[in-house]
Amino acid sequence: MAWCARKTFVPAEAGGGAARPFTAIILAAQRDGKLDPMAAEAGVSHKCLLPIVGRPLLEYVIEALVAVPGLERIRICIEPGAVEAVRGIRGASGELGVPVDYVPSAPTITESAYASADGVTGPMIITTGDNVNLTPGAVQQMLDALAGGGVALAMASKEAVLAAHPEGQRRFYEFKDAAYSNCNLYGMSGPEALTVAETFREGGQFAKNKKRLIRVIGLFNIFLLRFRLVSLETAMKRLSGRFGVRVSPVVLADGAHAVDVDNPRTYAIAETILLHKEALKAR
Repeated sequence: MAWCARKTFVPAEAGGGAARPFTAIILAAQRDGKLDPMAAEAGVSHKCLLPIVGRPLLEYVIEALVAVPGLERIRICIEPGAVEAVRGIRGASGELGVPVDYVPSAPTITESAYASADGVTGPMIITTGDNVNLTPGAVQQMLDALAGGGVALAMASKEAVLAAHPEGQRRFYEFKDAAYSNCNLYGMSGPEALTVAETFREGGQFAKNKKRLIRVIGLFNIFLLRFRLVSLETAMKRLSGRFGVRVSPVVLADGAHAVDVDNPRTYAIAETILLHKEALKAR
């Protein structure tokens, strides 16, 4: 029976729980195959190579992942022409003790995620190459949420995001209980959870197509979400039933997890947060 369990976590060290073997997938290709304006201005081929506080965006993501016990392999999904440049990033060639594979990106992010997961038989953590505020603790919390199977979605409340930075996000998913932002961090317990990805696979960015959205989510579910008639927990429980796979929202206490690098505005915000973290470490 599909069901949903909401899990709210406070920050924790990645080593706090039993190690769960898993594969990490980093989606790092260009959006729509176009050169990102910030990457072009910085003179790099991909946004994941963009420097922030002295290091490429992707390096922060890899560093967080390799600090989590149980990580067996990293798969970086990117255009083949960018592999050589990415290999120069610390950790991207396996020198931190975790093997790294490269998967050719597909036309859509959903297809890319599906291709990257091909052949993986155990738990998977999926994130993006610009998720610079990713932490080992958040990854561990996702793995803990996958212990019962299914899919995990990392989210942060509006209050937590704005506490991390007053301009951290401008758009939130509104539910009956509260408003939330996604954190570009997802977990799948194994191949059986890929049925959710397969559901979305057909349409690419289906959310721009109302008929496709209705076919996937269901008209009544869209109505409930549109008018904020259900809580986050209830919404995920309904989606669990529709997909036939347990969907667990993992609400992270640190709202900085919802801040990645999408544009110059969020770049400046992420930079401020990273500099603050470095200042705290230096004390």
